[in-house]
Amino acid sequence: MAGSLQRRGRGSRRAPMADINVTPLVDVMLVLLIIFMVTAPLLVAGVPVDLPESRAAALDQQAQPVQVSLDGQGAIFIDDQAVTAAELPQRLAAIATQPAPPEGRRVYLRADRSLNYGKVMAVMGELNRAGLNRVALVSVGGDGAR
Repeated sequence: MAGSLQRRGRGSRRAPMADINVTPLVDVMLVLLIIFMVTAPLLVAGVPVDLPESRAAALDQQAQPVQVSLDGQGAIFIDDQAVTAAELPQRLAAIATQPAPPEGRRVYLRADRSLNYGKVMAVMGELNRAGLNRVALVSVGGDGAR
């Protein structure tokens, strides 16, 4: 055993290591994966809304829908832009006159669970008056998925 620890010759060197250590690469990739998993749900909606839960399945989506949101204070947003109740009918009428995809224009209505039912119904009435009849109510799935 003592003989194996001695050098074998005066000019002997270790051969260069040809293997690549992939452990740091895997660690970095896992950290990036976790960062993307945490930040991706935050990029979905710009208006913070506490959505109610539902067991309904997610809808198939081809074209980008119009999102109408009502936050906890009752403020109305169309695609992350604040809109007053007075200018809501004009904005919805302008959206209704834009060319629609073949399957029809879809509107996603996101309302905070703490809101008064009448406030949500008033916005739905304005959507109906503007001719936007394909309204989907957005909720949180039973497993927490949006």
